[in-house]
Amino acid sequence: GDTGTNMVLTMQAAWDEVESVGDRSVADVIHAIAHGALMGARGNSGVILSQLWRGLARSLDGRLEVGVPDLARALAEARDTAYKGVVKPVEGTILTVAKDVATAAEQAEAEGVTSILELLERVVEAAGQSVERTPDLLPILKEAGVVDSGGKGLFFILEGMLRSAYGQRLDEPIVSVQPLSALNLDGAMEAIEPGQDWEVVVDFRPGTGFEVQTFYDRLESMGTSIQVGEGEGMLRMHIHVPDNTQYEPIEYIRGIGTITKVHLENLMDQTAEKPAADGGFGAHLEAVEPGQIAVVVVAPGPGIGRVFASLGAAAIIQGGQTMNPSTKEILSAFENLPTDKVVILPNNKNVRMAAEQTVDLTVKQTAVIPSVNVPQGVAAMFALDPSGDFESVVEAMGSALAEVHAAEITIATRSVDIDGVACSQGQVIALVDGRLIAAGDTVEEAIRSILEFLPMETAELLTLYFGEDLHPQEANRLADFIRESQPELEVELIDGGQPHYLLILSIE
Repeated sequence: GDTGTNMVLTMQAAWDEVESVGDRSVADVIHAIAHGALMGARGNSGVILSQLWRGLARSLDGRLEVGVPDLARALAEARDTAYKGVVKPVEGTILTVAKDVATAAEQAEAEGVTSILELLERVVEAAGQSVERTPDLLPILKEAGVVDSGGKGLFFILEGMLRSAYGQRLDEPIVSVQPLSALNLDGAMEAIEPGQDWEVVVDFRPGTGFEVQTFYDRLESMGTSIQVGEGEGMLRMHIHVPDNTQYEPIEYIRGIGTITKVHLENLMDQTAEKPAADGGFGAHLEAVEPGQIAVVVVAPGPGIGRVFASLGAAAIIQGGQTMNPSTKEILSAFENLPTDKVVILPNNKNVRMAAEQTVDLTVKQTAVIPSVNVPQGVAAMFALDPSGDFESVVEAMGSALAEVHAAEITIATRSVDIDGVACSQGQVIALVDGRLIAAGDTVEEAIRSILEFLPMETAELLTLYFGEDLHPQEANRLADFIRESQPELEVELIDGGQPHYLLILSIE
């Protein structure tokens, strides 16, 4: 469900972008899809999907019509782009399905297929077969008795194309799926500072002698939320400016280039819909000064958000397991900050790729620390020196991840056998550093398994973050249970307020 939701929201963002396209040529539409998917990408599956569209757009650039050779080449470029976008590609995932789809298209062209519909039929058939093979390539899928969900999502998208091409109904799914009406499709809007009333977007072709950094420095004197994007011999400038000065950036650009398009939008009408910089958690955030390093944190619960705020986070995004923030939401969290040095802590393995995409979408110096859980994020925050050298601080924060073990206790949503551990739906399960280690009937059993699994003789501090489904009185009782079994260990209890996980344990 998490992967499906992420892919739906990514495609919803792509569709929203297509709606605003005036010229409906193949190239214009596919570029709009690619841009919308890029900004709306959520989770690893959504990011990889956006890269597939990016490859298609690159291959079909300038095309008014698409024939079999064009589509075959485009699917191959989509495959290559997606693989290049992943540091360590894993077979048995959406990547494999994309590869098999491209191979099927190339084979169809080689066999003399001339009909786009026939090519699409071959592609959908290959995608379905590839999905069914994913458990043979990825042992974790075979253990769980499932196929890869990202690959299955790509199959549904391709099958939807084929159905649409034949005029078939799209509302008769092969399997039971969650309807769009049941999903939260509220896109994360950009945060704006007090007094910033207008959003100004200008597309222009720069004149000779144009220098991006000088241009950016000049814009900083006009407003905030500055973004400068480059593509196809043209630049796009985005800025938020105070009321009555919305034309100042336009006049400035007229003197340095040729304007091709201008978009103005009054932001004050939307301020009630903007998310707070603290993720809506009510945390007190320290003001970041120009030139300092700002840390943007993804936090799953209000208590955890307040912990990060107390450690110096400049912006907090609500998110985590099953609620991955989009690339646009992460970008919006720091584009208004008055500094050009940004560090992002995703604190979830399925948020990392969306965070990494922001690095290429901003002119700010940005680094993503690969934290995959809350304890790692907290450990990294202790290495933060806001006024330190950016590269040195990033290195220190990254090194801090190895100084902590993270354990999680939750309820099994289905029966499965993974990592040599069999669990039944409804059982209490324990995970250590992302690995399932035990299943039982009580939280105490899960805690005991964690303490036996880890080298507790070298541990000094255990922090318990209890979730929204655990009563404080019960959380205190469990903390005392740990203190009794580990008398030499310092135990801290924090109301994390996170969903899904009864307890998150940080062991240092």
